[in-house]
Amino acid sequence: MKKIVIASMVVLTALATGGCAVTSGQSTVGQYVDDATIATRVKARFAEDTQVSAMRIQVEAMKGTVQLAGFATSQAEKDRAGQLARAVPDVKEVRNNIIVKN
Repeated sequence: MKKIVIASMVVLTALATGGCAVTSGQSTVGQYVDDATIATRVKARFAEDTQVSAMRIQVEAMKGTVQLAGFATSQAEKDRAGQLARAVPDVKEVRNNIIVKN
């Protein structure tokens, strides 16, 4: 079941971003695709993990830098999200802007 959910997330992300233009901060279409792939991989890791809520955390990637935003229920969840993002191939830096909501 998890594999179906993850595969669905990947397909939906690809479809949703397929028609988007390259932003001024990204140099090429290839870079845009690479960043979309990185963001999708991070989201998939969140979906697979039992400690991180993939629904409350937004993921953006630009030139290999991943930015995490949203809310976590604990510092441990915030830290785990950062660890999972850093473990994704081609991630150069992680900016963890997740807010711990008590």
